Amino acid sequence: MSRPKTVLITSGPTREPIDPVRFISNPSTGMMGLELAREARRRGYRVILISGPTNLIPPKEVRFIRVTTASEMRDQAMRHLTLVDCIIMAAAVTDYRPKRYRPKKLKRTKAYITLELTRTPDVLAEASRRKGKRILVGFALETENLVKNARAKLRKKGLDLIVANRVGSDGTPFGPKPLSAIILDKDGGMERLNWVSKKELAKSLFDKINL
Repeated sequence: MSRPKTVLITSGPTREPIDPVRFISNPSTGMMGLELAREARRRGYRVILISGPTNLIPPKEVRFIRVTTASEMRDQAMRHLTLVDCIIMAAAVTDYRPKRYRPKKLKRTKAYITLELTRTPDVLAEASRRKGKRILVGFALETENLVKNARAKLRKKGLDLIVANRVGSDGTPFGPKPLSAIILDKDGGMERLNWVSKKELAKSLFDKINL
């Protein structure tokens, strides 16, 4: 009897600390990752869910790993990579972090300050280099040229599938609102989903993954 397939999902935002009380982050709520984990469990897969800071409660029977920074997410993802058959990178990883962490709270004594930033680890790119025969899925959040930019990311990162979302004036795709998305595959296929729930998007994505 073959073992159940295992899916690794990254979810939510990451936070990069500036000082003990401030950080750089984004509006991700982790709801997409949560629905992906639920759908994976409905299909009988084992799930490892690595999540940045959210208030969401993970599904039962899911191995849940909480992280804060991009570096922590990278470390946990790479640690568990060899255990899985499919990797879905749904987390909104913060691309830059302060170059220097201030161990004491910055006081409001100047009219302005300069914050020097440096890049965080590219978790998706590293997963691509180490994926082997595993299925690798990424997400692309864009403000313009949605399909063009998503296809470029699909090729550059060596993905099997990518989910492309456009940032809306109403805050979509963050939070519980319905959203429009495009699923692109490495063979040039494309599926448009208009105003679906994240639950429905997760179902459509797993239909294409088909472990």
